Amino acid sequence: MRGSMSYHSGLAAEDAVARHYTRNGHDVTERRWRSKAGEIDLIAKKDGNVIFIEVKKSRSFESAAQMLNERQMRRIAHSADVYLAGEPAGRDSPARFDVALVNNQGAISILENAFCA
Repeated sequence: MRGSMSYHSGLAAEDAVARHYTRNGHDVTERRWRSKAGEIDLIAKKDGNVIFIEVKKSRSFESAAQMLNERQMRRIAHSADVYLAGEPAGRDSPARFDVALVNNQGAISILENAFCA
């Protein structure tokens, strides 16, 4: 039962983050986009930029942030590379990696360019 609750809680967090980006003028183009390299939770676009979004939900922002590790970041970066290859400008497309943290109260904190920090 616990796994099912976590799964549905994660889906709800992704939906909330997608709504957050949409309210802020982004076009959420993909949800749970998959390639052989891995999965990206959300992909959004705004002003010609591609934003790859990893959603992490936990009891607090701090514990959610601690859930992202170097291996996951590499997997997401490889998946993003595959995705960008299909864009009109290819791998030269402007892109960034955001991490969206969601706490138990449903509050959202966005770390823009999180992989560069």
